[in-house]
Amino acid sequence: MSEPPPAEADPVAFIRRETAIASPPLVPEIRLHLATEITPIWQATETTLAHEGLPPPYWAFAWPGGQALARTILDDPSIVAGKRVLDFAAGSGLVAIAAAKAGARSVIAAEIDRFAAAAIGLNAALNDVTVPVTLEDMVGETGPWDLVLAGDVCYERPMAERVTAWLRRLVASGIEVMIGYPVRSYLPKSGLVEVARHRVPTSLELEDRTERETVIWRLLPE
Repeated sequence: MSEPPPAEADPVAFIRRETAIASPPLVPEIRLHLATEITPIWQATETTLAHEGLPPPYWAFAWPGGQALARTILDDPSIVAGKRVLDFAAGSGLVAIAAAKAGARSVIAAEIDRFAAAAIGLNAALNDVTVPVTLEDMVGETGPWDLVLAGDVCYERPMAERVTAWLRRLVASGIEVMIGYPVRSYLPKSGLVEVARHRVPTSLELEDRTERETVIWRLLPE
């Protein structure tokens, strides 16, 4: 008789056990299931990793780019109003939730981590919105979107180059793309127009400072 799967195989149970409901500092209007300390949830995920092959729990933190994008959208709902929106690499779903609350025609969150997908569902319910999630790798796709939002996707060179090339192709096809990101090494050096700028409070457990200046960029085609 085979052994039962570990408790962590249930993403919803894992999320509820390892997080607390809180609001990101820059977006107090939205509540999320968030890690209150980085170490316990990282260790819990690594314990599960041997069984499940999980990526790190990026979905359990409200990263600066996502907070800045969500803040920008809530401050200016015309950015998303009436549009079909894709939140790429959605993490906690913060940006997708903000878009839904701000009046987007439709919103879909793209995440390849099934634990993130579960977190997005829980977080959307907390905020009384509906956010469908796709677990497909959307890079290379040209879905029926008017606007693609991407927060914190340029932290590694291979991913940054692959994603940026795809996003520029989307822009060339007429789809609007906005990126929320602190100034880091792998952000494109050109073809960006600044839309907004925010100072996002950060944790020293995640960053090397207590706040990080984060810019919202509109991506231009090559």
